[in-house]
Amino acid sequence: MKLLQYLSITIISFHSLSSTAQVEQDGPYISRSGTRIISRYVLNDVSKTDTLNEKDSIQVRFAKHKDWDFSFKLRSKHIIQRSSYRAVDKMLVLSDIEGEFEAFRALMIANQVIDEKFNWIFGKGHLVICGDLFDRGKEVIPYLWLLYKLEDDAIKKGGFVHVLLGNHDIMNMAGDLRYLAPKYLASAKLLGLEYEKLIAEDTEIGQWLRSKNAIEKIDDKLFLHAGISPEINATQLSLQKINNKCRSYFGIPTKKLDEEGTKFMSSNGPFWYRGYFGDDRTNVSTIDSTLKKFGVKQILVGHTITEQNIAAYYNYKVIGVDVNHHKGNRKAIFFNGKQVFVVDDKGNRKLLDNGGKN
Repeated sequence: MKLLQYLSITIISFHSLSSTAQVEQDGPYISRSGTRIISRYVLNDVSKTDTLNEKDSIQVRFAKHKDWDFSFKLRSKHIIQRSSYRAVDKMLVLSDIEGEFEAFRALMIANQVIDEKFNWIFGKGHLVICGDLFDRGKEVIPYLWLLYKLEDDAIKKGGFVHVLLGNHDIMNMAGDLRYLAPKYLASAKLLGLEYEKLIAEDTEIGQWLRSKNAIEKIDDKLFLHAGISPEINATQLSLQKINNKCRSYFGIPTKKLDEEGTKFMSSNGPFWYRGYFGDDRTNVSTIDSTLKKFGVKQILVGHTITEQNIAAYYNYKVIGVDVNHHKGNRKAIFFNGKQVFVVDDKGNRKLLDNGGKN
């Protein structure tokens, strides 16, 4: 009996160590205490806490890729982003990175958005992220901080970074962790806090996330994570009002949503709708209704991986940009003037195909 007990304890201990060992590094998770900044992170499986002041830079560290380390300054406040923007000559559009930092870094360098030191070299170009920042990838928090950093860097060079939210992002804010990689719960345990508190509304990441939109318009193109359903079309709400409505429900669990919240935050809402793809996809009249409603000619979405991966549908009225970055399929859409390319992490380009039925 004692031998069995010993073996059981040993197995449990080994499993616990193995779970911890999967962390390697995570964070930093930033919070404020008066004038002090608290930076909590894990490096080489050890939890650390730094106390900083407002003038200090935040360090992002990698256990196995020291050359990826970078730093940035915190903002004094977070401004809710506008819903509409004028035309730009260059845009790189991608989605569903979900913390695959290496994939994102490679795509950005190969397409001359950043250099290897994470400097913005895209000039007045715009970078658009169509949601799903969280969950399955290995480096969610460093990915978020790089976007945070690039937002400021891009503006200084005349460019812009648009970070839109997807279903995985609103799920994390609401405590729905069904797709969360085990690493992040192990990391929270090492840091001595519940995972939800690391990204709560009173943290830097939490405030930053809550400043983001569900949907934005750039010239004659509409960008969001999933799509606009007939139910959302029928609301007759403007882009700004849709964003405000969605934002008012951030952090509320699905089971606690009222009827209106369910309309915007569940299967027919802009974070979840899958009606643009598949055998039973919506009629073109739904697409035309959305185009007319928002005064655009094209809709770009992530969320749904299709057989064609990145391709155009409905005679180029819809472009799906979701690919499986977790399996090494690293692609994005690049707008260069009137030309539209599918690009990869090697710098290859090909003209966009109309992969769906008209």
